[in-house]
Amino acid sequence: MNTIEFSNRVRPNESDLFTHENQIVVKAKEVAEGMAVFHEERILDKKRQKTEGKSETNPVAQPPIQPCPECGSKLLYKDGLRYLDDGSTLQRWLCRKCGYRFSKKKPLQKNLSWQINTASVLVSKRQVCELLTAESKNLTTVTRQEKAQLEGTTHTTADTKGKLIEFAFHMEKKGLAHETIRGNLGALRALLKRNADIFDPESVKTALAREKAWSQNRRRNVINAYTAFLKFNNMTWEKPKCQTTRKFPFIPTEQELNNLIAGCGKKTATFLQLLKETAMRSDEAKRLEWTNIDFEKNLVTLNEPEKGSNPRMWKDSATLTAMLNMLPRESVKIFGDGPINSMKSTFLKARKRLAFKFQNPRILKISFHTFRHWKATMLYHKTKDPYYVKQFLGHRCLSNTEIYINIERTLFEEQNDEFTVKVAEKPDEIKGLLEVGFEYVCQKEGLVYLRKRK
Repeated sequence: MNTIEFSNRVRPNESDLFTHENQIVVKAKEVAEGMAVFHEERILDKKRQKTEGKSETNPVAQPPIQPCPECGSKLLYKDGLRYLDDGSTLQRWLCRKCGYRFSKKKPLQKNLSWQINTASVLVSKRQVCELLTAESKNLTTVTRQEKAQLEGTTHTTADTKGKLIEFAFHMEKKGLAHETIRGNLGALRALLKRNADIFDPESVKTALAREKAWSQNRRRNVINAYTAFLKFNNMTWEKPKCQTTRKFPFIPTEQELNNLIAGCGKKTATFLQLLKETAMRSDEAKRLEWTNIDFEKNLVTLNEPEKGSNPRMWKDSATLTAMLNMLPRESVKIFGDGPINSMKSTFLKARKRLAFKFQNPRILKISFHTFRHWKATMLYHKTKDPYYVKQFLGHRCLSNTEIYINIERTLFEEQNDEFTVKVAEKPDEIKGLLEVGFEYVCQKEGLVYLRKRK
């Protein structure tokens, strides 16, 4: 049945098939030609728009970043993108000086672009070297090395870097602290930046004589570092004279310290509060671990002091305990395993922002070590006991603590010392008064006289 039906079907004419195929081919050619014309017109329209958007005078493009509208500073950070309703985005900026956040206004002229092919840009007074090939660069390097050999300098840059690495390893084997090693290497690199040959003492003396911006303390540290480097290389030199004078440290007010702590982030604020209450050095506080904090008894223990100081223990306040509990315990150390410089960089940015906010340039003089000076001065003013201050700071010698006696007398000499006087007879009364801060004065007729500064 199927065979019969198939045989009865009408077969198409071969001429009709050929005509239909020709029509398809012609139609395809027309579509391809139309698409080509469309793309050509589109490209011409874009070129025409660019040509119409350019002005005859070729105006200079505006700078991509506008200054801070709050303080006018051009030192800005990128602070993410601002998404508009039309789907476009604007760059957000954060001022490094005052902390103000703002967005750049949307430009009115969309076709405004940098003009790099204009005559005003191409005209320049620069002199370009004729030899810019790789061979000329290699010849320049060889010439410098030959010049060094002709001058009698046999040490190349690679030799100098190798010696510095050997010197650093030598100091580490001697057991010097990491900060001491870093300071000595920094002093030697500072000499190299000033074109001094660290293998030639006379060259180093010339660099020291020309450097006028260094303080006497910085000059002394560089001389001591270079002396240690010469001793490591079995060389000697005659030290240049350097007279250092001991200066009084800057002592801020407690309100200035509190403003600085309140304006910092959670981690930095906790670090500063710890320095304020314990008078630790910054590196000592950075090395603290969670096991050094007793949250039940509110105790802070320092078993790894710096500069040969004695280990110490303090009673922290409820404020510091609460701030420590808010920190995440992501590491064995309280303030993380990173270097102290990262935390110092964050602190300097916050200090600069708060100094501008409060219009108080004194805040710019506060450093991590300022908290130690402030605590020592206030502690002596409260107790009048230099031995107690010496023990609190961990000093091995009382001469290091005596400077705070002079500072306290200078700061508080104009204040009238007013005291609250109590008289006690029974041992329990005397014990209770001593616990709240009263000092023993004298004893007469069985009565004990105590006083406390108001």
